[in-house]
Amino acid sequence: MTLRELLKEFRSFDRADYEFENIGVWPLVVRIALAVGLFALLEGLGYYFSVRDLSVEFDQAVAQETQLKKAFEERAFEVANLEVYRLQMEQIEESFQGLLAQLPADTEVPGLLEDITEIGLGSSLEIGSITLQPEQVAEFYVELPIKIVASGGYHDFGSFISGISGLPRIVTLHNYSIKAVDGKQLQLSIDAKTYRYKGDI
Repeated sequence: MTLRELLKEFRSFDRADYEFENIGVWPLVVRIALAVGLFALLEGLGYYFSVRDLSVEFDQAVAQETQLKKAFEERAFEVANLEVYRLQMEQIEESFQGLLAQLPADTEVPGLLEDITEIGLGSSLEIGSITLQPEQVAEFYVELPIKIVASGGYHDFGSFISGISGLPRIVTLHNYSIKAVDGKQLQLSIDAKTYRYKGDI
């Protein structure tokens, strides 16, 4: 059948004459058009119900692939530098132990007070009082405040503070005040703080 005959048959098609029950006698061109339409409809429904979900899954897989590649690169970098990290951890541990050695234990506090007294006397100061204050507990350490009152001259105070900073234990100085007493003697009031590690040493 030629194209001209198909077109002639299509023009003569009257929808009122045809019912779905006798589709077999419909003109060939109408049946082809109906088949193409049904095929397109099925393809559209197939895409809507199947391919669309696959497309979403594909997009998720692509995003996950990017994340996994990034995680792999990070892990590969860590593995490649594992020995360097181990050396750094050993150095940090040694440094940490060195710092812990500078923090007095409970049993060493009386010795620290004796050291402060000796430094004061060696700096020509007259020690008025050295008083332990209540401990202040922080997350990783315990702060041990010490109130010091001493009398002497400016240079004596400088020598005393320099001696405190040279102690093998960590001692920080805070809230100092200097005032004249009896018109010629100076009195230094200062807070010293030392620290104790809370964990097991």
